[in-house]
Amino acid sequence: MNVLAHIYLSGDSDKIIIGNYIGDYVKGRDYLKYPELVRKGIILHRHIDAFTDRHPVVHRSKLFFSRKYYKYAGVIVDILYDHFLTKEWDFFSRKPLESVTYNFYRALVNHYEILPDNVRKMMPFFIINNWIESYQTVKGIKRVLNALSKRSSLPNETRWAIKTFKKNYFSLQDDFMEFFPQLIDYVEKDFGIPLSHDISIPF
Repeated sequence: MNVLAHIYLSGDSDKIIIGNYIGDYVKGRDYLKYPELVRKGIILHRHIDAFTDRHPVVHRSKLFFSRKYYKYAGVIVDILYDHFLTKEWDFFSRKPLESVTYNFYRALVNHYEILPDNVRKMMPFFIINNWIESYQTVKGIKRVLNALSKRSSLPNETRWAIKTFKKNYFSLQDDFMEFFPQLIDYVEKDFGIPLSHDISIPF
């Protein structure tokens, strides 16, 4: 999963949120260097990614992008699932997205001293460009993919990815809405983080 999903799945603890966010940058047993709740967030991140990677619905979504992105198709799906999370935010959370985003940026600043070097370097760019809220629009997703293709090993196939995304928008949205509640249930049961109490069930 991508940034917004990891933040949401961390619950209300800033330290778990920080650990979940830096999970990709902390390898092996290095997580033991961090405070207890940050460690929990790092472990949570690893379990979320493992659950996601082996899920058949996510695999189905990846097939739309595997022709051009190969092993990186999951990166595209992660970003697009964050898009659908922003679109369905009012269903999954009673807290405004802007408030959650602001609190996350504040937590990054407040915990700057424990952030891995790579996160520290990226943080100003990430906050200034407000990547999280940019996932709400196709234009924002295009900007994120272009940036990632320049700063990482992600293939430079943004135009094709956006075209494929638009063509299969509703199928991908259905995949997300089938998968994400299962991921929420997994996090609640295995990590004791209450999330479903915040979901707005329509009557």
